Amino acid sequence: MLDIRPCAQGITFAVKVVPRAARDRLVGVEGGVLKVRLTAPPVEGAANRALVKLLAKALGVARSRVEIVGGARSRNKRVRVAGLSAGELRARLGA
Repeated sequence: MLDIRPCAQGITFAVKVVPRAARDRLVGVEGGVLKVRLTAPPVEGAANRALVKLLAKALGVARSRVEIVGGARSRNKRVRVAGLSAGELRARLGA
């Protein structure tokens, strides 16, 4: 089960990114962390931009509501989604 924490602006959760994959996709939850594969390389923020775009599309929210709040230069990141509850996140991810 995904470890989701409420915050003042919405919710935060952990994401593990695997860059340079064959295609962009949400793999699933592993150890309370959402695992994501991205085609983008981890160079000059390309993977971070791809992650925000993928999560926004998967969750049905604007990209401006998805923000990387921790681990911008790491494969292990903390993401905040504004205006979304834990229940809504789980429902939209199908988890």
